[in-house]
This record gives sequence, C-alpha cells and structure tokens, in this order.
Amino acid sequence: MTSLVNYDRSRRMSGASPQSPAADYPYNDRTFSPGGGPVVQDGGDENKEIQHLARQYSRASGTELPFHPFDESIAGTEVDPNSDNFNGRAWTKAMLRLQKQSGQENVGRTAGFAFRNLSAFGYSKGSDFQRTVDNYPFALMDMARGLLGHKGHRVDILRNFEGVVQPGEMLVVLGPPGSGCSTFLKTITGETHGFSLSDDSYINYQGISYKQMHKDFRGEAIYTAEQDVHFPMMTVGDTLLFAAQARTPQNLQLPQGITKKMYAAHLRDVVMATFGIRHTVNTKVGNDFVRGVSGGERKRVSIAEATLSNAPLQCWDNSTRGLDSANAIEFCKTLRTSTDLNQTTAAVAIYQSPQSAYDYFDKVIVLYQGRQIYFGRTTEAQKYFEDMGFECAKRQTVPDFLTSMTNPIERLVKKGYESQVPRTPDDFAERWHHSEARKRMLEELDAFEEANPIGGPNLEAFQQSRRIQQSKAQRKSSPYTLSYSSQVKLCVWRGWKRLMDDPAITLTQLFANCINALVVSSLFYNLPTTSDSLRARSSLVFFAVLLNAFGSALEILTLYAQRPIVEKHQRYALYHPSAEAFASMLCDIPSKVLNTIGFNLILYFMTNLRRTPGAFFFFLFMSFILTLTMSMLFRFIASVSRSLVEALVPTAILMVSIVVYTGFVIPVDYMLGWARWINYINPTAYGFESLMVNEFHNRDYPCSSFVPPAPQFGNGSSISQICTVVGSVAGQTVVNGDNYINISYRYYASHKWRNVGITFAFMIALCLAYLVATETVTAKKSKGEVLLFRRGHKPAFLKEKASDTESQGSDPNLAALTRKQTIDEQLTRQVSAVIQKQTAIFQWKDVCYDIKIKGKPRRILDHVDGWVKPGTMTALMGVSGAGKTTLLDCLATRVTMGIITGEMLVDGRPRDESFQRKTGYVQQQDLHLETSTVREALRFSALLRQPRETPRSEKIAYVEEVIKLLDMQEYADAVVGVPGEGLNVEQRKRLTIGVELAARPQLLLFLDEPTSGLDSQTSWSILNLLEKLTNAGQAILCTIHQPSAILFQRFDRLLFLAAGGKTVYFGPVGKDSNILIDYFQRNGAHDCPPGANPAEYMLEAIGAAPGSHSDIDWFQAWRNSPEYQEVQRELQQMKDERSQLVAPVAANKTEYYEFAAPFWQQYLETQKRVFEQYWRTPTYIYSKLILCCLTGLFIGFSLFKAPNTQQGLNNQLFGIFMLLVLFSQLVQQIMPLFVTQRSLYEVRERPSKTYSWKAFMLSNILVELPWAALGAVILFFCWYYPIGLYRNASYTDAVASRGATQFLFVLEFILFSSTFAHLMIAGISTAETASNIANVLFSLCLLFNGVLVGPKAMPGFWIFMYRVSPFTYLVGGLLSVGVAHAPVTCAEAEYLRFTAPSGQTCGEYLEPLISAAGGYLLDPRSSNCEFCTIDNTDTFLSLVSISYSNRWRDFGVLLVYIVFNVFAATAIYWLARMPKGKKFQGKDKKADSALVKTESNLSGAEKREVLGDGGKGAAVLGGRSSPGDSSSFSDRTESEKQQEPGVAREAVPSDEQRQQEKRYEPIVASKSDKDEEGGSSTPERPTAERFVTAPEL
Repeated sequence: MTSLVNYDRSRRMSGASPQSPAADYPYNDRTFSPGGGPVVQDGGDENKEIQHLARQYSRASGTELPFHPFDESIAGTEVDPNSDNFNGRAWTKAMLRLQKQSGQENVGRTAGFAFRNLSAFGYSKGSDFQRTVDNYPFALMDMARGLLGHKGHRVDILRNFEGVVQPGEMLVVLGPPGSGCSTFLKTITGETHGFSLSDDSYINYQGISYKQMHKDFRGEAIYTAEQDVHFPMMTVGDTLLFAAQARTPQNLQLPQGITKKMYAAHLRDVVMATFGIRHTVNTKVGNDFVRGVSGGERKRVSIAEATLSNAPLQCWDNSTRGLDSANAIEFCKTLRTSTDLNQTTAAVAIYQSPQSAYDYFDKVIVLYQGRQIYFGRTTEAQKYFEDMGFECAKRQTVPDFLTSMTNPIERLVKKGYESQVPRTPDDFAERWHHSEARKRMLEELDAFEEANPIGGPNLEAFQQSRRIQQSKAQRKSSPYTLSYSSQVKLCVWRGWKRLMDDPAITLTQLFANCINALVVSSLFYNLPTTSDSLRARSSLVFFAVLLNAFGSALEILTLYAQRPIVEKHQRYALYHPSAEAFASMLCDIPSKVLNTIGFNLILYFMTNLRRTPGAFFFFLFMSFILTLTMSMLFRFIASVSRSLVEALVPTAILMVSIVVYTGFVIPVDYMLGWARWINYINPTAYGFESLMVNEFHNRDYPCSSFVPPAPQFGNGSSISQICTVVGSVAGQTVVNGDNYINISYRYYASHKWRNVGITFAFMIALCLAYLVATETVTAKKSKGEVLLFRRGHKPAFLKEKASDTESQGSDPNLAALTRKQTIDEQLTRQVSAVIQKQTAIFQWKDVCYDIKIKGKPRRILDHVDGWVKPGTMTALMGVSGAGKTTLLDCLATRVTMGIITGEMLVDGRPRDESFQRKTGYVQQQDLHLETSTVREALRFSALLRQPRETPRSEKIAYVEEVIKLLDMQEYADAVVGVPGEGLNVEQRKRLTIGVELAARPQLLLFLDEPTSGLDSQTSWSILNLLEKLTNAGQAILCTIHQPSAILFQRFDRLLFLAAGGKTVYFGPVGKDSNILIDYFQRNGAHDCPPGANPAEYMLEAIGAAPGSHSDIDWFQAWRNSPEYQEVQRELQQMKDERSQLVAPVAANKTEYYEFAAPFWQQYLETQKRVFEQYWRTPTYIYSKLILCCLTGLFIGFSLFKAPNTQQGLNNQLFGIFMLLVLFSQLVQQIMPLFVTQRSLYEVRERPSKTYSWKAFMLSNILVELPWAALGAVILFFCWYYPIGLYRNASYTDAVASRGATQFLFVLEFILFSSTFAHLMIAGISTAETASNIANVLFSLCLLFNGVLVGPKAMPGFWIFMYRVSPFTYLVGGLLSVGVAHAPVTCAEAEYLRFTAPSGQTCGEYLEPLISAAGGYLLDPRSSNCEFCTIDNTDTFLSLVSISYSNRWRDFGVLLVYIVFNVFAATAIYWLARMPKGKKFQGKDKKADSALVKTESNLSGAEKREVLGDGGKGAAVLGGRSSPGDSSSFSDRTESEKQQEPGVAREAVPSDEQRQQEKRYEPIVASKSDKDEEGGSSTPERPTAERFVTAPEL
C-alpha cells in the first residue's frame, strides 16, 4: 500500500470538474456536459462499479471504518476522488487505517539523508568559443585532446556542503540561477552526468550508501527537472495510469475482484483530483506542435507522474515554473501532506517562492555561487541574517529576503553594520562555518549518523520493504517493481494506446505503401514469361527488396523523439529501456504484417511473378523477415547514436552500401576484393538471392530474340542460332532460369533456405544488439550553462575569470555588480536620452473577442476597458485561461482568427496602419536565432524596424545605447546559443526586451509574462528595467503571474481578469496596495491579513485560488461599482480631449508602409544573417560536405575504373543511379535549418513587421548556393575520377570539356536537391512530414527515370511520368556525357557462342547482322563464333533512349526545374502559411465579399448578421491561421485552442492595399440595453462594429 499517494486538499482546485478514469479503466462511460458536470451514458456507471469493488475490499479487510476509501457510502464525500469535496488528507488517513487493519502497515520506506564534505566539480576551459566552419577542425583537435586525458582546469561547483534532512521533512533550496541549486539536487539523486564528486564527499541515505542507493534502489530517489517531457498524443489519464501501474506494489493483499490495474486507476484518480487536472483525463498531453492541455496543466501532469513513482526521496528542480502562485502553493501543500503522513522526504528548488509555500517547508539551504551560506530551520533563517546585520524590506517575503543575500544590489544593510556584514560568497561561507546555527546542525547530523550507520538495520528494513513491493519474478537487487515480462506487457499496452491515439502515421504508411505498390506494379505490369522479361524481373525483385528493407528507415526519427521520455522513466525505475524497445517491436509487428501483405500482394500478382502458392508465400515470408531485420538495423543505429545529427551520415553511407552490395547493382564477380566483405554482412544480399532463386529456379523462358535473327538462318542448323540473353545455350529456344542467375549473379538454388537462416540470424543478432544499446547508450546531455563567444571576441575580464560550469553567464564578479550599483543612478538619468519620449495615450473600451470552438461560439474577452498612459506601468493579471495573452494579442493587432469588437483608440482616434510598427511586443517565449550574438540580434531589429529615413549609423549607435540601458555590455558579443550552452534565462529575457526596444517603439510596449520562470532576483532586475523605461516616458502593459508583494507594488495600475475574459478590477494599485485591497474588502471579500501578498489575496478573494470559493459575482460587482463609472467617464473624457488635438501628419507615405525598410535592405540583412547561421553551424556544413565526399568515394571506389564491358557499362549506369540516392539525405539535412529560421520569423518577426516573407524565402533558398557549389566540387572529384568516366572522353580528346559538362550536371543535382527541399518544407510544419512526402516523390523519380525500366518497356500511360521526372534528364545528361563515343569490349561470359553453318566463317555468316545492328566477332575467320552484341557505348545509350546530342537540352530542362522549385516554394509558402484576407475600404464594398457585423450586450447575448453578400448567400467564411502565428492561446486548454472553420478573422492588408486604399474606420453606434433580471438601465456605451471581410472561397 505504500505506493498510495498522499495529498491534502480541503476543497476542489480551481477549474476542476468531476472526472472519469481513462478508457482502459473498466468503467469509463462518463462524458461531460458543457458546464463541466458529469453526464452518465448508457453502458455502465463507474461509480457503482468502484463502490461494488470497494465493498469487496472492505469485507476482505474486515473493516467498517467511516469514510472508507472503498466503501459504497463514499460517493460525494471527502474521500471520493471524483467528488468536489475530496480531501487528500482525509483520504490518506483512511488508507493508512486500512493498511493497519489488513496487517500491511510496515511496508513503507523512508529515506532521510545526511551529507558532509559534499563537493562537486567539473572541468572547463572557461567561456567556450562558438564553433564555425573555419575553426571547427580546431574544436575537433580539442575533443581529441580531451579523449587523451586533457580535461582542462578543474572548476568547483559545490564546495563543502553539509546538512541533514530527516524522514518526513521538506527542504527548500534557494539561490539564483548559477548558484548550484540544480547541481545539489542532481547530486542527491545520483544524476551526476557532466560533473564529479570529490573523494571525501559523504552522503548517508538513512543507512544506505551513495553507491548502493543509486545502483540497487534507483527510482527511490528521483530528480524531476523543469522540462515537461511526455508522449504528446497520449491522454493525460493514460499517461498517469501507466506510471501508476509501473510502480504498483505487486504483493498487496487485494480482495477478490479488485485487480492491480483497478487499484492503480484509483491512485491515478486521486492524483488528478489533487492537482486539479481531473477535467483533462481524456485530453491529449500535447507539446509545442501537438495541441493538448495548457502549459500549466502540462506542468501538473509532470508533477503527478513523479508523485505516482512513490519515491521516498523526491527532488524537484523549479517544478513550479509556469504555475501561478496559487497552484505553486498547492503543490507544496501536497508535498507537506505526503511527508507528514508517509514520512517521505522532499527537496525543492523554487526560484520565486510565495511566502505561503515557504511556510510549508521545515528546512532551507541558501546557496551563493556554489557556497553554502545557511542550512537550518525555515523559521530561524530570517533571524540568522538579520543578526548578521541585514534588514528585510517591508512586504518582502522571507524567501526573497534570503535570496537577496546573494545579490549585493538587493540586500539591505542596517545602519551601523556597513563595515561588519559579509560581502563575498567566501565571506558568507566563512560566517556560516563559525555560526551557532551550524553547530546545532552538526549535532543533528552526528545524531543521524549514529542512528543510521551505513549498512545497518535500516538497510535491511529498506530492502525488505522494497522486496515486498517487488514482483516475485524480479531480481532482489533490481530497482524495478514489475517483472521484466510485466514491464514489456505494460509497455505494449502503452504502445497500443499510442497507436490508437495517433493512427494517422500508421494508416498513412499503409496507404502510401499500397499506392507505391500499384505504381511499381503498373510499371512492370503483367511481365511476359519470355526471355525479354529476365532483366525486368531482376530489377523488379531488386526494387521490391529495397522497398521492403527501407520501409523502416524512418523509425530512426521516431526513436529519437521518444528517447527523452524513456530515459526519464528509467530514472524513475518504471521499466527497463530494453523492455520498452522490445514492446515497441511487438507493437510494430501488426502494422509491418499489414504493410508487407498490402505491398507485396499487389506487387506480386500485378507484375506476374511466379504464380505458384509456394513461391508467393515464400516471397511474402522472406520480405517480412527482411523488413524485420532491417528494422532492427535502423533501430540499432538510432540507439548507438547520441543525437540525430550523428546518425545521418552513417545512415546515408549504410543505405548506399546496402544498395550497391546487394548483388544487383554490382554482381558478385564485379565486386572488388577490398569490398567483398560488405556483401557478406549485408542482410539484403541474402534476401535478394533467395527471392531471385524463388523466381527463376527450375523455370524455362522462351527466347524472344536470337542471334542471328531467324530470316538469316540460311542453310544453317539450330546450333547456328542462340538466344541473346546471358545464360542461353546455342540451339535451344528457351533460357533456363538457373543458368541465367548462375552466370549473371552467381546465385544458386541450394542457397535459398540457407539464406533464410542467415537472415534470421542477422535479425536476432541485431535485435539483441539493439536491446543492449538501449540499456547502455544515453542521449547527448547538455554541458550545463556555458557562455559562448565568437572566437577572438571574448571580453578581457572573462579571460581572467575561472568560470563555474553552472554559473557562467551570470554577473562575472563582485566588482562588476558593485560597478553596476555605482552607475545605476547615472544610467537612469541617461535613459531619457535613449528612449523616445511618448505623449500618446492608448485606450480601449468594450473589447470583445469571439471565436468558434468545435462549431460553437466562445467568448474569450468580455467587454474589457482600460488605457495605458505614457510613463506608467500597467499589470494585466488573471487566472489561467482568463485571456491575458489574448487581450495583448487583440490590442497589438496580432490576432488572425475570430471576431474582435470594441473601441481601440490612440489619442482619441482609431489605430492607423502605423500602429503595429509603433509598438513593441515582448513575447513570453524567448525566441532568438541561436547562432547570432546579442549585438547582432539588436542591430538586426534596429536596422529593419526603425524608420527608413533614420541613418544607418544612428541606428547602430542607438543599439549601443540599448545595450547600456539593459546592462548587457558584458555579454553583448556572446552568442545566444541554446539553453545550457549560451545565454542564461535572465540574459535571454533581457535580449527579448532589447530586441523590441531596438525597434524604438513610439507608442507603447507590450510584455507577456516577462518574469515567468525567473528567480526572484532576476524578476527584480527585469522590473528595475521596466521602471527605468517608465521613468523615461515609456508606456508599458505587462501580463504577470506569481508576483511577490514587493514586485506587485511596483506597478501603477492593475487590470484584473476573471475566467471568461471578464473584468474584475481596473484601477490604481495604491501604496502598499491599499486602493486595491480596499476595493475588494468593500465589495464583500474577507480582510487581507497583514503581510499577505495582495496578488495572492485577490485570487483567493474571487475564488480562483485552490481551496477557495466565492459566491460574489465579481464581474457584476465591477460593473456596478463607482470605480467602473469613473473608468467610463475617464475613457470618454480622454477620447473627447485627445481627439481635439491636431492629428499628427506623417512626414511621408513611408510611415504607412507595411515594413520600415525597403525590400532590398530586408533581403540584404536577412541574407547576411542566414549566411552567418550556416557559417556558424559547422555540423551541418561538414555533414553535407562529408556526405558528398564519402558517398562519392564509396560509389567511385566500389566501381573503380569500371571496364567498358556490357556489365561494366551497366555498373557505370548504376554508379550514376546510386548517386541519386544522395538526394534523400541532402534534402533531410536542409529542412531542420529552414524550420529554425521559419519558426523565428513566423512567431516573432512576421507579426512585428520586421521583414517580408519574400525576403525570408529568397534568402533561405539562395544561401545554399555557395555550399552547393562546394559540395558539387567535392562530389565530382570523389565520384567522377575513381569510376573512370574520364577515360571514355579520351577517345574523342574531350576530357576537359566533357569533365566540365559533367561537373555542371553534378552542380545542378545538388542545387535541385536544395531547392526541392525548400519546396517540400515551405508549406509543411515539421521536417519529418516533409521528409516523408519528399521520399515518396523521390521514389517515383527513381522509378521513372529510365534506369530500372526503359521508356520503351514502360506502359503507355506512364510515359508522361518518364518525361516529367527531373531525374530523367539528370541521368540522361550524366550518362551521355560520361560514357558516349567509346568502344566496348565484352567480358568472357558476355560473348554469345555458337557454330557457323558448314562452309561459312563467322564473319561471313554474321556480316549482314553486324552491318545492320552493330556488334563484333572475337575471331571473324573462325567457325566457332564468339559474338559481342555491342561494340560502341553509343549503342548502349540507345538501348536506354539516351543520346549525347541531347546533353544541353537535358541541362536546360533541369535548370528550369530548379527555377520552378524556387518560385513554387515561395508560392506554396504564401498559400499555406501567410495570413490572407481582403481589406474593407469603408465605402461601397464590391459585391463579392461578406461582411460580419457583431453586436453584444452586457449579458453576452450576441447578434450576427451578414451584409452585402452579393447574392452568394449569407455565410461567415472561415479564415485560416498560420501555424507559426503568435496568436496561440498559451494559457488555455486544448478545447479552447481548437478553431473550427466558420469564423471570419481580421484582414491583413498588403503594402499595395495600404498605399492605394482609403482606411476604413469602425462605425460607432450607441445603444441602451435593459438588464433583464434587474431591470436597470445600463449606461449608454458605444458598440464598435468591426466589419471583417471573409476571404473568398
């Protein structure tokens, strides 16, 4: 029973609704009404079922306790997890009583811990330099030195930590980012990748050593990182049910009828009720690309999953990030209940800890740059530092006060103590070392060690408790609860669930395979059973083998996607990674069976392969075995590679080697000795041989053509004629299949079943290797926070500083911090000179926003009023889902769907075209190009967003002022990087703000959650910055959650929204929030306790905090308040007064252009930035060049100096064909870089009108040109000369000219690959999907280029595909230039041998044939003829319909395809991803568009009518939102995010429309409404009717 999770929850969490378990819970027939209540459907009642099971459990336990968790009377009580009255503490107590009654009370485990001399260190070279194309070889040399033992200098991360946490206690870890909080928690839980512990470090887990704890008891001490990693397509209920089942005790004495799965499902329900996510049970978890639960809910899912692991020691690293203060407090409250009742131990790092959350903890440790400056009781910490001489500011929380000790700027010193207080981290550590508090702690630590000696009785008790919960089939020393077979079974259940939740990929693959089979089969349709079909049958079998073998190649991408999840679950000891790997193989078998049958059944019978039952079923069986074997191979490659980039080049070379050495492209006799071994280890070689034997063994094929032809027999006998196919015998009219494969491929019938066994052995060996690799190889880990600089741009002060691997990127030293403090006042005075003085007032009134969700209208914002004045900072707050971000998007004109109504005025006038450019919008996500430096990012924004009239030098100078303003001088030349290797969280947030300031916004600045996820110290710094801006006259509107009282006090005004976008309050905050508090108390809220956080108080007052409830309609209370009347009066007065001012006149029309910079400047700046991105991404450049080099060398030397025999010419042909295989890898390499640029553009730069989509597309396509040229040079030399194609040109003395022409074709091939990649990814969201589509088109191009099947052999309806395939012209050009005009000499086996008629020599006998068709005789004077059918390469070219004279035609056609790709990519991007709509001109609108008019009254009733539909019918047409737009509703759940067709959206005008059309201003009407219930008249108010033009169908 100890896996029961314990929770304390007095009342329901905000937004929770009664909830049913997931689909596999045997009683899942409840859905939800729109209001959130349960609706019981036919098919069963889960409550009755669980009550029935509960009664059985009660009888078996012999207990009759009140509020028994399984008693039938629990429905609606505080122990029913599906009740609004659920109380976690009551439930836990009831379960503990039940345990005691059933005699299982001693199965619990505790894991307090003590540590002494705990020191962690790493090796670092200080601030690393950015890798670029030119310095990457030096970086490889550094890596080599590291492998040889040179690790760099040692850096201490944690130094001499000591402390003790007893069972049942909670420890809060405080400190700024970089102080060592994460490292400390990782050390406690054994997650020490990237750093090491000193030899004298000592950790005692209540009698268990550090080594044994993390070897035998992994999962008993878990570390939960702040990232939320889950399977996005799985529902929340299934995700948590899986975790519950994986850790369910296996030896519980459950009564008859209650299964472990039911028990686990009950625990899952309890956890979901505790964390307020019952309503999400059937909602997908989602991620950045898949819509699911909101970000805050996803965080709670992560917390719930870790909680279900039931680890006695749990470490939580900033797990409250993304939660509002109410839910953060509830999380800590839940941990408190668990530790109190189950004696578990919790250590939590919180960056912004509310006071109420801090009060739940027993002990606190304060870290300062890797030094421990306090450890002790939470109630004594404040007094410890106050006695030292520091002072806690008014309304400053204790955790903020403790964290402020680590910042010289924040900490306040009492008068008279200035010279006595410590200043540096070492000073604080030294003061702690000699303190009385430390002495008391050491006494407790000594007592703990005495009571819990390593290896003592507690270890045995822990092992016994663990063994009780483990399966009897599990090893005693195993950290896992379930047996291996149970783990596999559970993972199979999850795999099947994932398949059912997202069947699209499987069904799409099945459908695509069937279509592919139809296409291939139609190309080889109904092959004749004559000798003419032998080559075609061989090609067909070869292509079938490749398609079956490579059908699993994309599993590499799937495995990388799930790897972080599997590794997390391994840390939680839920299952072996190999169990998940084995389960995934089992789950894939049904789809592989269907794909194998669907593909091969169509292909086999449509093409008229050997139609006997035995042959067909062997073909099907061998194809399936080959599919499984290659699947194991690709999985093995993915498992041994630490990142996808590492796997791409090896995979490409592997695929080329598999194709080349299967035995068809290069027959065994032509394989060079050095490479013969590749054929031996190639599984497809054995499969191909068996299938060839299966097709040709014991079959005779009537001859279709003879040498000489029948009319030339003359007086000869039958031995004077022979079939033209290899393997024929003179005088025979049939060709034996065995002879054909023996002579052509060296294949033998006796190898058929032998090869099956060999392939099976390959499959088993690769499967075992894959399973072992999953257990031993982990994904690439981050190196910790390392600040990167461009080589040669590292600041001097950093060169002298030994950087902390966790703290690099924070302020460099105390001197720098002190310097900041001394210049702060001076800098504040200088801000006014930097920030443009603002005078305009932005106001909005009755703003409503409506969208349709699943066909039903939903109001997101409901009559919101407010304003922002220059020099003021307004906070926008509300519960999750209140519409805070949506309001910002509406005010900033960033919404691209739905209907917006209301007034939005600038100085009393409607917003004009310049509004969006005159505002800055700081998004919550810190999105930047990772390869740029801070200064480059700011300059890019300034150059493209400031007015075009401003001189370039002035823009660059302004950027330097912004850098000073934001205190970014020390890292202005640092690379943005990625989290862990680049800027830290605070620096990224400053850069995000800086990018908007660099644009020099003239009106106001919007900020969305600027302090989200930051520690209190960083949040304070950000607010300092915002205050500087407001003091300089900047107007700021800022959403914020979880502010401390001292942060909240810094705002001038507050706009507070409740759920549904309803206003609760808009007005001044007041000194110490007195105006705000007075408003709520006056309207019925309870009194605000002294010292309480007003931000938390108001959430509790309106019933939005967990455990709180309010019967007051605060929206109506606001509407009836005098404050509301004053707001309305002020809005009208501002409108009247400001509208009388002289309207500003633009100096020129450029102010109303869509973009500030001209197109040529947009293109040049974006092209420069994209080129820098490529230059600074050496892994991509070198992987492209190495891929070209190795592929060229592999093909070239595999076909080294291919002779001009018949088979040698075929080898040269396939050398060109194999070159095309490179196409797929080149395409896949390009797509991720484009997606990176596009994400940044669509989410931040496009809404900001930084530059146009045309400049974006053009720069990304053209940046490939120089690298394509370099890749072509490398590929040409590595491929062209080893094969020996230059020798063919020597016969016509055209080596140089034909070599140059061949290079041009190679260059065209690389350019076509590049432009085709952009064509594929332009309109598609993910690189994986685009790669799938590209692969389908690639396979079609391979099929129809004339190599596998010549155009003469193609069915007539496929000839058009031959002509439209770009590879037709590529192969034609490469082959004709490569082999034309050269003699041919047959190999020994290629001569046709027969006897000339009596009395004739061979020359006399075949003279007519040679004159007409060509060919030559080895000895024309002999009567024993040895005839070669080809004497010149031009004859060979004619057989495949290629002519040297068409080479420049082929070149031109391919060039047209490249140009087409460029234009098509830009067109597709505009069609698929650009928001579109027509602008309404205000007067008479043409009759081809529908206008939507919306009016709303206070009750929310809505009237819609369609105007001017031009006779097309009254309909509101659907707008399309671009996938990358910033109009996502990040604080709402999936049901609120989904947008159905049928909702018109705001039109996005083009530059031309802005210049040519007269702006339409909203019509404002007045209307009085009568309140239906109260009967009172509402004040007269304008209803702004925004007419939205729906796009044409």
